[in-house]
Amino acid sequence: MSRWSLCSLSVVACLVMLGLADRSWAQIGGGNGNGNQGPAAAGVAINAEGVLSVKAVADPQGRLTRERVKSAVAGLAPDLAKGSELRKISLTRLEAAVAERIAAGQPLTDEMKYLAGLTRVQYVFFYPESGDIVIAGPAEPWFKDLTGRVCGAKSGRAIVELQDLVVALRAYPPAKKNNNLTVMCSIDPTKEGLARMQQFLNQVGPRATPNDTQFIVNGLRQSLGLQNVTIDGVPADTHFAQVMVEADYRMKLIGIGLEEPPVKMITYVAKATPAGVSRNALARWFFVPDYECVRVADDALAMELVGEGVKLVGENEVVGDDGSRAASKKIDGASQAFVTSFTKKYPELAARSPVYAQLRNCIDVLVAAAFIQQQDYYGQANWKAETLGDEEKVPVRTCAVPKQADTAVNSLWKGSRLMTPVGGGVHIEPAEALKSDKLLKDEQGKVRALREGTKLNLAKGQWWWD
Repeated sequence: MSRWSLCSLSVVACLVMLGLADRSWAQIGGGNGNGNQGPAAAGVAINAEGVLSVKAVADPQGRLTRERVKSAVAGLAPDLAKGSELRKISLTRLEAAVAERIAAGQPLTDEMKYLAGLTRVQYVFFYPESGDIVIAGPAEPWFKDLTGRVCGAKSGRAIVELQDLVVALRAYPPAKKNNNLTVMCSIDPTKEGLARMQQFLNQVGPRATPNDTQFIVNGLRQSLGLQNVTIDGVPADTHFAQVMVEADYRMKLIGIGLEEPPVKMITYVAKATPAGVSRNALARWFFVPDYECVRVADDALAMELVGEGVKLVGENEVVGDDGSRAASKKIDGASQAFVTSFTKKYPELAARSPVYAQLRNCIDVLVAAAFIQQQDYYGQANWKAETLGDEEKVPVRTCAVPKQADTAVNSLWKGSRLMTPVGGGVHIEPAEALKSDKLLKDEQGKVRALREGTKLNLAKGQWWWD
């Protein structure tokens, strides 16, 4: 199956249903080493062996964050510190400015690395007369949070980063068409691990008591073992790939009750019941883009990305005694409730937890890059992107590669049956958003008018403006 898949991190999370029918829900955290995560700043860490885990930094009163914001904004130029409702960036002029810095032996400025504070790519404009390919969207001053993530100082939303834009442009370069580009990242339990898990569950059987809870949690984690991460289509050692892995991993921790969501929403564990899930069920959750998200001007010189661009969907599988997996026709109401709630709350989640805004930004820059290639703005502008496309000149493959992830296990008491496990992924096809039957019409001509009303009276060396 041809598909573009943004990093699929299948966190197998075992929900163990044991014991007393009228017992209230109780959570026992495990797998990520931290138990239930509160709303503190959080990210992921990858150790020397490539094993991924969640890291959290507490700032209960927000004092440390406020100090960081104040210091960061004070260090910015006044025009960057004030932010903008619509900041424009000429990619061709940005590359020229980057090339000039490199030629002078100077490092890139933060202004370049963080795209002048852009928090979202909302528009793409093309100006044939000057050869400018422009991206535009809201912007604000930026700071680094306690995990090192670059966020807007006013809203806390993630900043669009040059390194992620570069990955997207390299995925859709000037030289070739990538209409069927497949980018895949997944982390899955091994067949052997699933087989060991089934053996363990058979050994436990119906004889378990509440006193066996921690034994079962440990047994499930040990039997499943570490899961293998696979990334393809974009370099695995990029920030882009790491964002996708983290977003997927932490979404699943929310689903199974091991990370507290920053907004009120329905989680899987809140709705799951023994009667609703088979003993050998594998619920899988996937981030996918909202493909009807592109509005194009009638002259094809401008486009707008509409909506949040991300939704969560689910599917069900069953696990055989030998560890094999097969599609299941049984409807899991708890899974459906979770993915529906997560999708509905995605804008709020992105505003409160920057990794989800980063995921949306990654999707946006990919769709924008695909559009630039599809419309041949490269050729019309005679832009070869020779500097941004060169890893030696603009290195983006600088991150540790996630190779494995811990199995996350949560146990929940209600009823007398075992429920196992949870997995998932993320799948995106940027070219799907650009098919004629998916495009939105610029019926009122607003996108075209916005491009035509944007003037490029720029000084020498200037690459962004409001």
